[in-house]
Amino acid sequence: QVQLGESGGGLVQAGGSLRLSCAASGRTFSMYAMGWFRQAPGKERSFVAAISGSGRSTYYADSVKGRFTISRDNAKNTVYLQMNSLKSEDTAVYYCAAGPVLTNPMRPDYWGQGTQVTVSS
Repeated sequence: QVQLGESGGGLVQAGGSLRLSCAASGRTFSMYAMGWFRQAPGKERSFVAAISGSGRSTYYADSVKGRFTISRDNAKNTVYLQMNSLKSEDTAVYYCAAGPVLTNPMRPDYWGQGTQVTVSS
């Protein structure tokens, strides 16, 4: 069982930056692929970025490539999402997720409760 808790969301102007964090419980954090998803109002949840357990492999949705960076610190049981050059269309609730392996598409077994990101234009 893995419990996930996101933080770092908030209100930011277009063109600005935010860093989301997701803290995970358990001693086997490094065995899980981690990812970020988001859900905008009136839309389905969609994939944003994912990273392998070691941190060596990552992949991104086309809409965020070059602007967002996913990383992890296995010593701190934490995964991050650095979001730069934010756009109004990035406004959404962002969810952290964990799965047994890095797959494309990612198929998480565990989800966090979400954190709101609002980008004002």
